[in-house]
Amino acid sequence: MAVNPSGADMKAFLAEDPDQPIVMLNLLRFAEGGEARYDDYVTHFRATAARFGAEVVYFGRGLAPVVAEPGQEWDAVLLVSYPSRRAFSEMVRDPGYQEGTHIRTEALVEATLQPTVPR
Repeated sequence: MAVNPSGADMKAFLAEDPDQPIVMLNLLRFAEGGEARYDDYVTHFRATAARFGAEVVYFGRGLAPVVAEPGQEWDAVLLVSYPSRRAFSEMVRDPGYQEGTHIRTEALVEATLQPTVPR
């Protein structure tokens, strides 16, 4: 399972509306020992993301689901507000941010990144 966006993913993401503010929903499934590693990533992320106007809205551990098909449970949820799709794209290309992406990759076996907008 991919845990990081590809170049094609980012191109399609930006094609929709590059200046649209978003809240990115991150659904996370940890590798063995990955929870502590992901905490290290979040520390790195917070330091880097602020330069791009991003803000962690919520980071929490998943509990046993009330309604879910087998395999749909997640270990953690992270919500991050970005001023625009472009800000997200600029952040993931930033060398300072990229210095810590290996931590995220090592910590996860699966992730979903779902951009959302208010209704």
